[in-house]
Amino acid sequence: MAIGAFVESGGGSSAGAGGGYGGRVTPFVVLSCVVAGSGGILFGYDLGISGGVTSMDSFLENFFPSVYHQKQDNKVSHYCQFDSELLTVFTSSLYIAGLVATLFASSITRRYGRRASMLIGGTVFIAGSVFGGAAVNVFMLLLNRILLGIGLGFTNQSIPLYLSEMAPPQYRGAINNGFELCISLGILIANILNYCVVKITGGWGWRISLSMAAIPAAFLTVGAVFLPETPSFIIERDGDTDKARILLQRLRGTTSVQKELDDLVSASNLSRTVRYPLRNIFKRKYRPQLVVALLVPFFNQLTGINVMNFYAPVMFRTIGLKESASLLLSVVTRLCATFANIIAMIVVDRFGRRKLFLVGGIQMILSQLAVGAILAAKFKDYALMDKEYAYLVWITMCVFVAGFAWSWGPLTFLVPTEICPLEIRSAGQSIVIAVVFLMTFVIGQTFLAVLCRIKSGTFFVFAGWICLMTVFVYFFLPETKKLPMEQMEQIWRKHWFWKKIVGEEEEEKQAGKTALPST
Repeated sequence: MAIGAFVESGGGSSAGAGGGYGGRVTPFVVLSCVVAGSGGILFGYDLGISGGVTSMDSFLENFFPSVYHQKQDNKVSHYCQFDSELLTVFTSSLYIAGLVATLFASSITRRYGRRASMLIGGTVFIAGSVFGGAAVNVFMLLLNRILLGIGLGFTNQSIPLYLSEMAPPQYRGAINNGFELCISLGILIANILNYCVVKITGGWGWRISLSMAAIPAAFLTVGAVFLPETPSFIIERDGDTDKARILLQRLRGTTSVQKELDDLVSASNLSRTVRYPLRNIFKRKYRPQLVVALLVPFFNQLTGINVMNFYAPVMFRTIGLKESASLLLSVVTRLCATFANIIAMIVVDRFGRRKLFLVGGIQMILSQLAVGAILAAKFKDYALMDKEYAYLVWITMCVFVAGFAWSWGPLTFLVPTEICPLEIRSAGQSIVIAVVFLMTFVIGQTFLAVLCRIKSGTFFVFAGWICLMTVFVYFFLPETKKLPMEQMEQIWRKHWFWKKIVGEEEEEKQAGKTALPST
């Protein structure tokens, strides 16, 4: 597709299409991003697999017998059947390991490159899959989760950076959203696999579920060996502009790359003056980037999406559906999300980030309110819900998941990455992933206990958080579509609120210069 045609169909932007850069999406870009984006399948597979295996009776009987017996006890409230601290530790331990790993991954990604972090992450993930498939006790299960968390800490920190830096600015949203699409595909694959293996006689199907994560991990690890580094990193590490120019020409499919190369060199020169990115991101001039890098992933998790990712089969069983039916409905729910991801890839660079955030937020608010109302009215502690209402809950959850999948899901990884200048980009992405892992851990660790105690009110709490984050986007997040990453700082100087902060920083600098005595 020609750049001009894309702009005519999608509308202009504040900086023009791609900031005046030349080029198109080449097969070389697509291939590189497909290999890198497969790391999203790892993340998604793990999100989907844990909820499925924890709903399998054979798995619970082997490793969590107290939960298994709770399910058979008619005196235990339906809301509390899966309430177990050990079970939630199994689900959420991965994310505390990922939180620690992503902080180490930041310096490795900055010093040795995006590929190095992908290789480390993929290798550790393979090792974790082996322990999962061979587990004979809870300790081996927890070791599996911790190794998977370390692997995800490295891959989730590096892959969104890689995709953003490889993509042409005018298509950056669509290509970066491919990471979220891969996450959704990973969850879908996990749900389908869980549905198939639960039918295996002998009750060992969960071993297949836990060990098959090694396949996408091996694909990423082998593929990363052959991936090129990004032009930004080549210039930052070696200062080799000739090598970067040749790579840019291959990526963009044109020889007219000088303007983009000049911007990359300028950004790299500034980046070299910053020795401690994690410390520097707290400076006043980076305040907008810091706030967005903290709050966007924080709000992402408070939508309640990982309740669906972790516990969809568990929730469907809780409201009275059978083991096989609950796993099948999880598959269909994920198909809705995958379709919504594809829509997001098509429209994100046309309609922009803000519109998707706002429309998706409203869609999720209404869905959570509806689920809470249905459960409050029709689901009691010790009586099964009528099937028609159980399916109504499922349909509403499909609407919710679709709303997330075309808005907050992909944009959580895209927006913080694209707004951070090169000198703090790796640090910013580490903060995003650390907050995702921390909040995922908190939600995973507390949801079943909260559901047991406040029951349907849980979903009204999620709706309240989504209202708050939608207000945040409306007032404090400017539009960034099609604006080159190296020119992103201009949006903060024009924003009604942030210009007061970054503008004051510039004024203080100018005042300091004028106050210096002349020599």
